[in-house]
Amino acid sequence: MADFWYFSKRRRIMKLKRPFALLHAANHHQTYPSHPGMLLVRDLIELAHQVSVHERPQACYRHCVSGIVRRVKLLGPFFEEIRDANPPLPPSAVLAFRSMHEFLAKCNLLVDSCSQSSSRTWAMVSSTETIQKFEVANEEMAAALEVIPLSLLEISDEIKEHVLLLKLQSARGWCKALDPGQELLKAELCDLMERGDGPSSDVSLERLQKLFAGLGLKNWSDCKLELTGLLEELREKVASRDKVAYSTLRGLIRLVRSTARLLYGAGEEAFEETMAELDGFKERVGVLPDEFRCPISLELMRNPVTIATGQTYDKEHIQKWIAAGHFTCPTSGQKLIHLGLIPNYALRSLIFHWCDDNNVSLELFDAGFPDDDISNSREALEIAKTTSAFLVGKLATGSIDVQRQVAYELRLLAKNGTGNRICIAEAGAIPFLVPLLACNDSKTQENAVTALLNLSIYDNNKKLIMAANALDPILSVVEQGLSMEARQNAAAAIFSLSSTDEHRIRIGSRAVAIPALVTLLLEGSLQAKKDATSALFNLLLYPGNRARVVNAGAIEVLVAMLSKDGDVQDDALAVLALLGESNEGLKALSDDLLAIPLLVNLLRTGSVKGKENSLSVLLALCKHGGDMIRDCLMVEQQTQQESRDMSSGSSSALLLESLQELIASGSPRARRKARSLLKFLSVR
Repeated sequence: MADFWYFSKRRRIMKLKRPFALLHAANHHQTYPSHPGMLLVRDLIELAHQVSVHERPQACYRHCVSGIVRRVKLLGPFFEEIRDANPPLPPSAVLAFRSMHEFLAKCNLLVDSCSQSSSRTWAMVSSTETIQKFEVANEEMAAALEVIPLSLLEISDEIKEHVLLLKLQSARGWCKALDPGQELLKAELCDLMERGDGPSSDVSLERLQKLFAGLGLKNWSDCKLELTGLLEELREKVASRDKVAYSTLRGLIRLVRSTARLLYGAGEEAFEETMAELDGFKERVGVLPDEFRCPISLELMRNPVTIATGQTYDKEHIQKWIAAGHFTCPTSGQKLIHLGLIPNYALRSLIFHWCDDNNVSLELFDAGFPDDDISNSREALEIAKTTSAFLVGKLATGSIDVQRQVAYELRLLAKNGTGNRICIAEAGAIPFLVPLLACNDSKTQENAVTALLNLSIYDNNKKLIMAANALDPILSVVEQGLSMEARQNAAAAIFSLSSTDEHRIRIGSRAVAIPALVTLLLEGSLQAKKDATSALFNLLLYPGNRARVVNAGAIEVLVAMLSKDGDVQDDALAVLALLGESNEGLKALSDDLLAIPLLVNLLRTGSVKGKENSLSVLLALCKHGGDMIRDCLMVEQQTQQESRDMSSGSSSALLLESLQELIASGSPRARRKARSLLKFLSVR
């Protein structure tokens, strides 16, 4: 894998004549020799080309393949312009390109598997799983594009717009599925397969002919090739002890065999070899030794690796476990002191010989064990450490322009992976980022607070940020940041930091903290409101902060947010539900004339969670306010009745009808609370 342009092949740091292109714009006319980072760009161009030239995929995958290939092709001009300009690449760009390289390599394999799938019927039946893989690939593409520092790259505005458009397309998600014709074929295939040993007498030949013509199985030769492909798939599923897939493949084999005999007159002798092999698989599918199964997937381990606790897992599944943010052993629950994965050659050899003795396909195993995986992860960690140290050095000694750029790079690096967050913090970045929060340059302030937000995702960094006296500067940005994005990211940082009671107490005790968040609720953008609401919710988990939130005027603002649609409404209700657990909150809610009508209306129009929280607040109000609240609710019931009478045909539900509906069809929690509220209202 390509090293950074400022490293020699022996990993010795070379003297930097020009660390970043933008820091010395006056010298942009100077030419630079090709650097190792450009090798990575050339690899990206080659990979993008490989993705786009695969053979024609199975019919059911054509929409997915064409969609992802079209997006990958759009990356070509971007990489080619960088190659042609041959600029020095900043560290964050190199790391982003490494992520893109990993995505393109996976994408290449995925598209290749769709092109080489040997069984048409299995490709059709398993299409849902394959489409999900394309969705994951699109998410990985969006993540890789998100961290590319476009503003630091010497590319044309046209190409930047090109990449930004691609980023938006990827962020919108993946909606590709089978086209209607393929969906009908799949439904028909599954229906016939579930009938057992083949089509029964009530299935017309015309129906079978239409299905097999749609699948491209138009004669006995096509069916024979299909059976061969199904057996190849079956060998893999036997080895991995995937009983669900094994059962499905047996059903497909029997369906193809029976239908081929009906449609094309193939004799039973044509299937003897196929059925003999099928029966042999049946005898072997249940004898996989337990010690050869991965404790996570319970499937045959192909690449067994040992983690820090001494437990062995299949590499693919333990990597997914760690990538999901788990840093403990799945079996013992012990904390992992390191994330290295050590190849278990002895166990792999035993599995290999067992497969050989039991006629399980050895094609499941790579030609060699991926010996360099652990060295690659160490190499990535070493690069991240050196990059972090280099950037922090620039942050500590550079001009304001340098600091703005370095803060931006740290922001991107911290967004991409736990390892980067650890390395950046260990390099000492946090104390140098804190002073930038008071900077008069809006971009520098925004980059610094967002970098701290991204660093705080790793729990140990929360303590380091608080220890660096960053709390008051972050709160200052919430209150009077130079841009709305800086303010909303500062609020998100408060949400992240307030994950423990100790921090909730410290944050809540600051006089400016809660009023600043309430002000952001009132005047912020939609995302700013969401971040401020989330921060308040976390702070309210400490009961001592509830009176402070009420005194800051949050009730009136939150009640006004109930008239808004979407997530903001649900977030506001969640905060009100917590405030409803305090006397101060209930009193303020009782005094707000809009609260009860809006809460009652949400029993009908709110989301599932919104209805539950509305019930919680109304029930708490009833217990607190007694007859006064009950009278208010009955007045609201009467008002709704009069409104319905005046507008004939109105579909608006009355309070009592809404409660009855929730009792009948709501969630268990909603049913329980609805019964309690209805019982309270029935008391005279």
